Order: sequence, then C-alpha cells, then structure tokens
Amino acid sequence: MSWIIPIVSILEILLLLYVATIDVATRLIRNELCLALAALGIASQLASPMQLAESLISAAILFLLLFVIYRQGWMGGGDVKLLVALAVGLPLTGVVQLLAITALAGGVLALVHLMMRLLPYPRLAPAGSSLVRRVYVVERWRHLRNAPLPYGVAIACAGIWTILSKGF
Repeated sequence: MSWIIPIVSILEILLLLYVATIDVATRLIRNELCLALAALGIASQLASPMQLAESLISAAILFLLLFVIYRQGWMGGGDVKLLVALAVGLPLTGVVQLLAITALAGGVLALVHLMMRLLPYPRLAPAGSSLVRRVYVVERWRHLRNAPLPYGVAIACAGIWTILSKGF
C-alpha cells in the first residue's frame, strides 16, 4: 500500500503541469482534470478514513468560500474547481499551505504580466518560431485586450509545491 502515495503524487504533478499548460493556452480548466485530481486525492487517503473525512470537510468549506468569491466575479470558476480538487487530497494544514503559496505565486504571476506590458508589441510569430516567442506574442496580444491572468498556473505551482512538501 505504501507504493500508492508516490504514484499518486507523480500523477498529480503531471496533471498539474498539464493544467498549467492548458490554462495558458486556452484560459480554461477542464472539469475532467479537476475530477481526476480529486479522485487521486481521495485515493491517496484511503488508508486513513479520518484524514479523508477531514479533507472532504475542509474542501467543502473551501468550496463554499470560493463560491462566494466566484459569484462576486473576483475569481474564475475553473480556478475554484482546481483549488477544491486539490484540497480534497490534502489535510487542513496542506490546504492552508496551498492557499498561501497560491497567493504568493499569483503575485509573482501578476508582476510578470505587468512587466510584460512594458515590453514592445511583437509582430506575429512566423511559422517555425520558438514556443517562447509564440507564447509571448499571444500573451502580449491578450494584455492589449485586458484578458484575465492564467491563474491556474499559480494554483498548479502551489499544488506541486504542496505535493512535494508533504513528501512521497
């Protein structure tokens, strides 16, 4: 049974990397990915029913709080789903750590986006351009149109940090 935790952690990290990539590309976080993360979180805690109950209760409370924030228009629905899905697999201290690191990573993300606004507007990236150049062109175009930040990136970074800090 001890081999389940490392496998689940690796799968969660891979899913979070995928979520971050998709969020940058589309600004959408798919339901299936959040459900998979929640299922992996539950699977990692099957050996401890009390910890699973604590996680589910803290995730439910987090959902209620984030739903109010979502209804105010201060946060996207995908971000709420992703945070709650990650909370399902964490004890209460892990949820607090996840939220704190998400806030810090979100601040760094916002600073990067503010600094990008100072950079010159690039011409279209020609075919065969590097991935970095293509992402820069698209993000700069989104800045000019006041598109939202890909906050799923900050949540994914915080999730990876929290998963790694709880250990394999």
